[in-house]
Amino acid sequence: MRRHTLTPRPDWQRTVEEQGLIYPLTRHPDGTLRPYWDESAYYSFTLDEVEALEETVEELHRMCLAAAAHIVDTDRLADLGITDPRVAAAVTEAWHRRAELPSLYGRFDLRYDGTGPAKLLEYNADTPTSLVEAASPQWFWMEDRFPGADQWNSLHERLVAAWRKQAPLLPPGGPLYFAHSSADELGEDLMTVAYLKETAEQAGLDTDWISMEEIGWDPLSGRFVDNRLRFIRGCFKLYPWEWLTTDRFADHVLGTLDNGGGTGSTMWIEPAWKMLLSNKALLAVLWELYPGHPHLLPAHLDGPRDLATTTGYVAKPLLGREGAGVTIHEKGAEPVVRDDEPCCYQQLAPLPAFDGNHVVLGAWVVGDESAGLGIRESSGLITDEYARFVPHVIL
Repeated sequence: MRRHTLTPRPDWQRTVEEQGLIYPLTRHPDGTLRPYWDESAYYSFTLDEVEALEETVEELHRMCLAAAAHIVDTDRLADLGITDPRVAAAVTEAWHRRAELPSLYGRFDLRYDGTGPAKLLEYNADTPTSLVEAASPQWFWMEDRFPGADQWNSLHERLVAAWRKQAPLLPPGGPLYFAHSSADELGEDLMTVAYLKETAEQAGLDTDWISMEEIGWDPLSGRFVDNRLRFIRGCFKLYPWEWLTTDRFADHVLGTLDNGGGTGSTMWIEPAWKMLLSNKALLAVLWELYPGHPHLLPAHLDGPRDLATTTGYVAKPLLGREGAGVTIHEKGAEPVVRDDEPCCYQQLAPLPAFDGNHVVLGAWVVGDESAGLGIRESSGLITDEYARFVPHVIL
């Protein structure tokens, strides 16, 4: 794994926007616009490295599924903050019926510097983004700049194949809706959903658009409807389950939930059992089940324990995104158990720095198989909303 610099392509911004990346710039707190898509650098990997990382990702995915089974079997959903009995019942039923429910994709965030085993930082298995740039503009960039090279990137083919394979699980009688929140001002959620809709169409599915805010409730039929009053029987939503089960329509969501077997009226994708994997408490459960595993970092739910004196630790809110609420505590600092929100306390493993840039690998899973890589760089140790996406090649 190496970082290289090069001159961006002429008119690169227009190029990536035409390829679906309509958010190539990020506005920083000082008001300046700086590249989010940053092709002034790239990373190179050897084929052996990539093959080893692919094996790591699929092993971690299997371990996460085993941890989810453990959480359900031992009735530990409260450790994830799932204390509403209705939500717990929905998650449990979805887990037991998971073979009947479509489940598409997820993204592992890994610490890796090319010299040792990759370490799991977290798993976003419910609403992962940065998909468009990893699947499409990154591939076309490689074809422009390194014709004949390769890339860890089979995202598009695997997504189409996954939709085709899972089509029989979808409810009949209507299109599969693709929903994003209109509160997204950057267009990232919109384009992620648009891209996934395109892959579903290429798999032969009947699809339609809707925003989460446009979804209506018909009290006469007791069903969710679109803005033409058509029943919504199946919906892919880029909208976290913890919001879906707590907002003003939560009672209707839980009361009409189709968890497979035709038991309800609306099937949501990703399914409710993904709440087990997209919660940082999973990191602590993994460490309990696989202590000392080379691809895991020590993690606990009740506090930092000895991490405060041995390595330092990171406190991560159980449902945080894009680094929000994450705090870093160096070795020797007074241990703190946060009382503002439930957290997972994970060993501090500072992101490796390449030319002063802190890098995290976003390794994608489609179905149960490794599917591709997206790399983000940040100026600090926390990968936040100001991180940059940097492409890669296999040389």
